[in-house]
Amino acid sequence: MAAKFDFKKEYKELYQPKTTPAIVDVGEMLFIAVDGEGDPNTSPAYQEAVETLYGLSYTIKMSPRSGYTPEGFFDYVVPPLEGLWEGGNVDLEAMTITDKQGFSWTMMIRQPQFVTEEVFAWAQEALAKKKPGLDASQARLISFTEGLCVQILHIGPYDTEPQSVKRMHHFAAEQGYRIDFSPSRKHHEIYLSDPRKTAPEKLKTVLRHPVAVLAP
Repeated sequence: MAAKFDFKKEYKELYQPKTTPAIVDVGEMLFIAVDGEGDPNTSPAYQEAVETLYGLSYTIKMSPRSGYTPEGFFDYVVPPLEGLWEGGNVDLEAMTITDKQGFSWTMMIRQPQFVTEEVFAWAQEALAKKKPGLDASQARLISFTEGLCVQILHIGPYDTEPQSVKRMHHFAAEQGYRIDFSPSRKHHEIYLSDPRKTAPEKLKTVLRHPVAVLAP
């Protein structure tokens, strides 16, 4: 039996970074995404967004069992949940995160390249029938090219991320880069651990910030 394609193993530089900062160039990828606002710890919209993303992703992965096999389909491991974040209040000097209600987020899960708009629409319809309580129409299929970034593997609670972010920023500056946030390039997190099953001090999260070369 052929092994399932695993994005985390095939693209180790993106999903298995070290706990020391590094510069990476992130190419084009395909995602299912849901936008929203609010504290991820308390927002019903956030919980619904995550459930919708996993629902659509597993509907596509298991599509052959439903009698629908997309052209070019291959078996694979569903990639980890990711998030693009802005807003709130993060103080890198005080190492604190406050005003989580002010966060705006785009939660997303990477998809294989065989997922076309037609395949995505089929998955939305199939999920709506299976779980009518979920609003699958809130999701969208996007192509995202992140470009040049600095990243690090953060181990520990989400609230201690400012410690790793500060290290990333210092490293980027030392290497001749500046942080380059824009409407499409934001604070990026990739969740390698399930917080429901993992102790906070053992959580593994990839942190990634866009950079640009400093002008001479």
